[in-house]
Amino acid sequence: MTTSTDEISSRPAAAAHLTRVCFKLGPPRLIGAELEWFTRRVDLTDPSPRTRALTDDSPRPELTDLAVALGPHAPQSIDPGSPATPLRSGSVVSVEPGGQVELSSSPETDVASLRTALASDEQQLRALLATRGVEMVGGAADGVRPPHRLLTTERYRAMEESFARRGQFGRLMMCNTAAVQVAFDAGSDVEKAVARWTLLHTIGPALIAAFANSPDLHGATDQRWASQRMRAWLEIDRTRIPPPAQTVDDYTAWVLDIPLLCIRCADGTLWSPPAGTTLGDWMDGRLDERVGRRPTADDLDYHVSTVFPMVRPKGYLEVRYLDGQPDGLWGVPIAALAALMSGDSVAEAATEIAAPTADAWTRAARCGLDDTELRTAAHRLLTLAADATDTADERETLGTAAARCARGVMPGEEPTS
Repeated sequence: MTTSTDEISSRPAAAAHLTRVCFKLGPPRLIGAELEWFTRRVDLTDPSPRTRALTDDSPRPELTDLAVALGPHAPQSIDPGSPATPLRSGSVVSVEPGGQVELSSSPETDVASLRTALASDEQQLRALLATRGVEMVGGAADGVRPPHRLLTTERYRAMEESFARRGQFGRLMMCNTAAVQVAFDAGSDVEKAVARWTLLHTIGPALIAAFANSPDLHGATDQRWASQRMRAWLEIDRTRIPPPAQTVDDYTAWVLDIPLLCIRCADGTLWSPPAGTTLGDWMDGRLDERVGRRPTADDLDYHVSTVFPMVRPKGYLEVRYLDGQPDGLWGVPIAALAALMSGDSVAEAATEIAAPTADAWTRAARCGLDDTELRTAAHRLLTLAADATDTADERETLGTAAARCARGVMPGEEPTS
């Protein structure tokens, strides 16, 4: 078994390690989620009502305010001495480059338990941040504030430097976007893991359209997109987003051939190698003079964290294509995905519905529910999800979302009563 510090100098050894790390097999029992919110400083003594949306005079918080407010729950990226204790229901707090806050849930055995835990931790997080005059705002794209990176870690500096070669969208993605991510166990064997992975890709474009709600992104006014958040990902570097629904071997080969974003040096700094340099080059010794060593298992794991597939295998299957939702609505896409992943017969029906739009990633992000084919697929998928749900509340929630999709309306655009 390869250890974290063992050097890896052959493609077969690297592929074997990546397969073990990315596709951990076992009965599919658990579900988890990550939720992101924008943040702004507010005057808590001002009695006048505040708009729920971000405005151009919504200042980003200081990292010191976030660290003090979060106390022992602060991530080490903003307080190196913090124990980073989970919140009361198990979620871990992190802070994104532009000051967005994120909850990463503990895994749960069912979607109801997951939503209950996340709702509890969201409430606690809002209360903690309020002690320092910081407010959380739901959504997927900040359309009013210029991007400003608060985190000064080497990782984000290197990412910004690399993405800047392709224009403004790297900084916008890092500082001005937010997402809902959902994670599922891969599966009990390779065949079933690939089938679940393929299903999550197949339904992806229709679900992007169903939950797209980011038509405005600061500085991206040249074109109208339903999901400017997804546009930002597509614009920064499409080579880091693989074609969907590959085999395990194809995925590991793709990871090894994707150019390195950066390399961690012995002194703790990150070095951006010449454009086009791959892990294969490093393993072959072409970076010996600069780096002084071959890649280790830790280096492979770090490289995997810098690639951005729509569904990322990282021991489990992480769905990354969903927009952050308006306040109060993040549970809907989680419930939809959980229902569509609930059994073989549902998966078969979902595949049949979504197959005509399975490759329409860019069209889904650009057009959303304005596209007739995607609107139909979104409506049918959410109707299927509602029918596959045992809980009455979840069934009603998903039925309401399906009806919204049929009308071609974005989340949050209709009155709640």
